[in-house]
Amino acid sequence: MRIIRGMVYTDEMCFVPGEVVIDGERIENVARCEAGAFTEKEAQTYILPGLVDIHFHGCAGYDFCDGTAEAVRAIASYEMTHGITTICPATMTLPEEQLLEICRIGASAAETEVLAEGIFLKEVLRGIYLEGPFISEKKKGAQNPAYIRKPDKEMLEKLQQAAKGMIRMVAVAPETEGAMDCIRDCGDAFRFSIAHTCADYDTAKAAIEAGAHHVTHLYNGMLPFTHRKPGVIGAAAENEKTRAELICDGIHIHPCAVKATFKMFGAKRMVLISDSMMATGMEDGEYALGGQPVTVKGNRALLKDGTIAGSATNLYDCMRMAIRMGVPKEEAVRAAAVNPAQAVGLKNECGMLLAGRRADILLADQDLTLLEVIKSGRVVRSIS
Repeated sequence: MRIIRGMVYTDEMCFVPGEVVIDGERIENVARCEAGAFTEKEAQTYILPGLVDIHFHGCAGYDFCDGTAEAVRAIASYEMTHGITTICPATMTLPEEQLLEICRIGASAAETEVLAEGIFLKEVLRGIYLEGPFISEKKKGAQNPAYIRKPDKEMLEKLQQAAKGMIRMVAVAPETEGAMDCIRDCGDAFRFSIAHTCADYDTAKAAIEAGAHHVTHLYNGMLPFTHRKPGVIGAAAENEKTRAELICDGIHIHPCAVKATFKMFGAKRMVLISDSMMATGMEDGEYALGGQPVTVKGNRALLKDGTIAGSATNLYDCMRMAIRMGVPKEEAVRAAAVNPAQAVGLKNECGMLLAGRRADILLADQDLTLLEVIKSGRVVRSIS
């Protein structure tokens, strides 16, 4: 049994003086404490839930679309030791057979692979995010246009079967042929996100009403928000059921836009993602995303034509960047842990510090510099 004291992030979405009691791999209790009972070190320690990244492609030199158990294991290990204790890696726009194999390997690895002593891959890898192939060629971004397809219920069902039910989000451009029917027909089996799209306000609103209650990397891969043409951004903002992703790596979105978006949507609907690619955690150089070459310098990743190709920043660093941009730390933690878990149907498993939950806990200093990562009650990283 272990008792950790400090400023605890509670289910009221704020930090209060308290303690977390760990018994084995579970949290036994979370309670408030008198601040005066703390040591100086405890008073300066922040206790957060493990973060949840529902949309990223790779890190540590590997891509989820490599389609190997080695890649999946390496990606999950990097994420876990950097404070992201639950992940739903994303696919790219690729041939159907390749996507099927990626889903098969992901599901198989989740069942068999071990990350560390007593920690199984399935405790970290909790889903798959299908980004493509059901997108608009005009807003393809770093996706390969050769493999773009119309939304296809039969294909979705085949992919889900290969993934053994692990697909938790499906990106779709609602203006494409068959998209609205697919959202309506498959709404009971899949969560849909508006993505890589030229949809106008009316089309986006219709897609949301049909069941697409999520937006992939808001602002990126869609028409801009203007006073006469509010587009996807306006349609999503006015619908209280709709959540929106933001990439806060300091490259994709200006700090002013980040702060304005949190005000427009409200903290309860914001989902921070990293959208990271394989160069995350690596040196500058030449890498790949979805089979296309990418040049990385610092935290900027670009295709040859200058298109931004994902990020080179992990979610924990994106969360801290959002705070430096002016987002209150309580809201940033909510957007990086609580909200993403809710968005993909994992709200009863992770994202919050509650009795009975798996002990996925982060310890940080007052600047939220990461000090220790606990996964399933075991210390997987300690920074002295």
